[in-house]
Order: sequence, then structure tokens, then C-alpha cells
Amino acid sequence: MLQRFLPLLAMTFFICLFIVLMQFLWKSIDDLVGKGLSVGIIAELFFYAALSMVPTALPLAVLLASLMVFGNLGEKFELTAMKASGISLFRIMRPLMIFMAFLAAGAFFFQNNVLPIAKTKMWTLMFSVRQKSPEVEIPVRSFYDQIPNLNLYTESKNPETGMLYGMIMYDLSRGYDNTRVILADSGRFNFTEDKTTLFLHLYSGEMFENMRDNSMGASSSRYLPFRREHFTDKQIYFPFDANFNRLDEGGMRSQYIGQNASELMHSIDSIGHEVDSVGAIYAHDIRTQPYFGIAARTEEAPDGSIRNTVPRTVQMSTPLDIDSIYQSRGPGMVKSYINQALAKAKRQKQEYLYRSLTIEEQAKLMRRHDIELQRKFTLSFACIIFFFIGAPLGAIIKKGGLGTPLVISVLLFIVYFLIDNIGYKMARDGKVDVWEGIWLSSLALLPLGIFFTYKAVGDSAVFNVDAYKNFFRQIAGRTIPRDLTLKEVRMVDVEKDRAIEQLLGFLDVTDAEINRLGHTGKIKKLFAPGLPVDMRLQLNQLVDYLSNSTDIYTINLLNQYPFKPTVRNLTSIRATTLSLLDRMGYKQQETSNETQESSES
Repeated sequence: MLQRFLPLLAMTFFICLFIVLMQFLWKSIDDLVGKGLSVGIIAELFFYAALSMVPTALPLAVLLASLMVFGNLGEKFELTAMKASGISLFRIMRPLMIFMAFLAAGAFFFQNNVLPIAKTKMWTLMFSVRQKSPEVEIPVRSFYDQIPNLNLYTESKNPETGMLYGMIMYDLSRGYDNTRVILADSGRFNFTEDKTTLFLHLYSGEMFENMRDNSMGASSSRYLPFRREHFTDKQIYFPFDANFNRLDEGGMRSQYIGQNASELMHSIDSIGHEVDSVGAIYAHDIRTQPYFGIAARTEEAPDGSIRNTVPRTVQMSTPLDIDSIYQSRGPGMVKSYINQALAKAKRQKQEYLYRSLTIEEQAKLMRRHDIELQRKFTLSFACIIFFFIGAPLGAIIKKGGLGTPLVISVLLFIVYFLIDNIGYKMARDGKVDVWEGIWLSSLALLPLGIFFTYKAVGDSAVFNVDAYKNFFRQIAGRTIPRDLTLKEVRMVDVEKDRAIEQLLGFLDVTDAEINRLGHTGKIKKLFAPGLPVDMRLQLNQLVDYLSNSTDIYTINLLNQYPFKPTVRNLTSIRATTLSLLDRMGYKQQETSNETQESSES
């Protein structure tokens, strides 16, 4: 089993890793194109990105590999032969189960020790790439603004020599009001040797420059002096760092993405203690802050905390009498007092809002640390769950190759990915506890793994389409129809009297069952099981006997009996039985008896 599983796991893992790596490339293409990065820098970035994508690719690879292995065994009847020889499914899966235990342990080690380093290096390198200035690649007949404080338009250029023709430049280095406009017939860009300065050599042109000084007021703007310069050869320098400067990893290493489990737990405790301390200080300030010269009297509780008692005045002997103040002042002073009170209330509201936002940011940071801590364990658990989904499911569907297992794996992984993203966002925003959001996807797929394992051990047909059709037919009140035809060869001839006797007996049983169910609620009837065993046996005997009839109409009436009757079909069963009695001529006989009884009376 290991010889079959390990090569497939390696193949599917690298395929899945390549797919998620292409997704990373697609998302980051704007940050990489046009930067003039060396092959070594790009290879290093992709290496660390590949390591960071392992938690996404590994569960999908386990699911796909287990589906393919057990699907191939089922398709070639090797699984059936092993079960026939007395080997249970769990015994077949035992080597892979032991391997999955080691793989889960290795996944935790990778999440805890390797992934923080890989993420730190990847994001440090990514931020370094984003801060690198783009390569100077001047387009033709459009403005180019990738050079800081310079907008450049060129009419044409020579790709071999790099010479630009018909140049228009707007130099914004000294502010928008002091923009320099430079026109040149031709020019060429070069870098200094240290690649920190852009050197522009211009030929045959003009330069227009405002001479506004900061000391000049707005009153002198009508008489703004300017300078016009003609040149045949001019050199201009612009600060432009074209080197790749790698940022320090220390800042990223101290973040939650660069910490292992023990460091994350220590950070969570520190942030939690800080949030509790700041919250206690804010609460104490709210309780003790005086309003209108009135403050709460405080005393120390037995546990050492401060509690509020009755209000007391600050620097006053009696509380303020607001009504007397209003009555003793004029309308103008009263309005002033109200405006002052409203302004103070708004200031206090903004202050408390700022304090709450500060605490919320700290609480959000603590949740991000807790999310990273929980994810140290979810990868191992997800690998085990996907194995117990893929292996039994492959044994059930019995389809090998890459087609059907790939489709099923992608569908299951999409469901897992969506649930995982929903849980992550809910945990990040504080709508649910962190462990509930992060473990939501694993707990959602756990019942599916248990169900498939149970069905595979019992050799149950999970994907039997007819069984599902019958179930929904039963819910909708429809049953499987019969398909009887006239027999060319009959072993027994149908006797009319015997047929009527069996039909009357079955009609009495049907009426008794209808009367018995007359007192049953509609809900119980909807979910009630099939008819009693004796009644179904009697119906089958009746159908078997009457199916030897030579009357096509009788055969069509027999086809109206449901193949699997339920209590919801009793009315139609009774109507079909009466129609068969009428076909046998029993109704005319019953009518003659009623006529004779009426004449005698």
C-alpha cells in the first residue's frame, strides 16, 4: 500500500503546489513586472512562497492520492479480492493510517518551526520588491510617470541606441506651483555607477521655469516672474534608486506570522494582560470622573478593588441645582450653558470612542495571534480527515485514474476552502471565538469522513442513484411503477371466482388499514414506514396470480399497484382493487343481490 500511495502523494502534492503557486504569481504579478529583478531574487521569492503554500496543497494532495489509490484497487477488483479473503478495510488501510500519523506529526513540526521562517523571509522579500523602483522603460506617445516628480512624453525612440525624440517633461520636484516644463528635440537616460541617480542628457531644447519664492504672497501672483532658457546640450539629474535593497527581517520576525506556538502563547498572554489593564484604567476613570462638580465616592473593597458608593461633591458642599441656575440666568446664558454642555459631551464621546478603538485594535491583534496559534494544529487534523474521506470514497466509487478522483477532490476542497475562509473571517472580526472559526472547516468535514468510512466498511452503495430516486419518490408521494406485460406462456390459468375471493380479501385488509390510520396525524403518515408485512405479502401474491390473466386491461390495472407501497398509497390501492373487481364482474353480481333484497322487503 505504501508503494502505491507514496508516489501518487508526491505527484499530486507537487501538482497542487504548482497550482497554488501560479495563483500567488497571478496575484503578485503587478509587483514583480518591470522591476528588473534578477533570476536569483525571483527564484528565492518563489521558493519561500512555495513553502508558505504547503498548508494549502498538502490536504488536497492527501485527498487526491487516497482517492486514486483506493479507486484503482476497487476498479481492478483487488479490493474485492482482499475482502473476500477475509481482510477488512481497516486492515488494508492500516499501513497508510500509520503513515498519516507520522505525516500529521511532520505537518505540525512544519507549521511550528519551518513555516514562520518561510513566511518571514517571503514577506520581507515581497516588501523589498514592492519598494524597489521600476526600471525606466519609456513608452512612445504616452506620458510616463514612474520616475518620481517627473512626467515624460516622447514622440519616438530608437530601440538600439536608446535615444528619445520629441521629448516633453514636467518637473514637479519643487512643487506643483513651481513646475518646470522642458522641451527637447532628443535625449537619453542613463544611471550613475551606484544606480542611485538618474542622469538625463538633453539636446536642442527650451526650459520654462516659474521664479515664485515662498516669501512671495498671494498679492504678487499677478506679476509672477519666470525664466526661459534655450539650450543645445543640457544635463539633468534626478534621485532614482534602482538598486534592490533588502529590508531587515527583524520587524517581520516579531509579527505573529513569524512566531512559533510558544512565542504566540506568550504574545497572547502579554496582549491580553495589556488589554485588561488598559480597560480597567478606562473603567476606573469613567467611574471616578466628576460631572458638573459631582463625583462618586469610592472606597476599597475587601478584595482590594475600588467600588463606587453614593455621589459626593468635589470642592462643593452641596450638589449643583441645575434648575436654580437656569432660573437665575437669562435666556442667552442658558443657551450658552447648553452649548458648553453639548460640546463637552461630544469631546468626551470622541475620547471614549478613541479609547475603544485602541482597545479594539489590541483585541484584534490578540485574535490574529490566536488564529495563527490554532492553525499550527489544523493542518495535521485536515490531512487525517481528508485521508478518511478519500480512502473510503475511493473504495466506494471504484474509479481510478485522474479524472473522477480529481473532480471529486476539487469539489470537496472547494467546500473546505470556502468554509475555512468563512470561519477565518468570522474569527478575525470577533464574531465567533477563534477556535470555533478556525476549526469550523475541519469539524464540518469530520462527519463526512465518518460517514464514508462507515459505508465503505459495510460495503454500502452510497452512490446508488435508484435508492435516492426511491427516497425522493417516497417523500413526494410517488412510488416505483410496475412493468407487467402479457405472458406468452402461462403455468396457471386465472379462475374468476378465486380471483374475486383474493380481491375481496385484500379489499377488507385495505379498508381495515385505512380505518386504523384514520386517527393518525398527517405528519406521522408522511414519515410512516411501508405497509405491514402481511399486507404487502398478500398484495404480491394477488399480483402474481392475476399476472397470468389473458386480459390486457387487467394487466394494465395491475401495473397501477405501486412496487413499494406506503400508507400514502392506500387510497389509490383501494381504487385499483375496486376496478379489478369491476373487471371481474363482481359489481354486477353485487347489484343483483341488492335488487333481490329490496324486492323481498
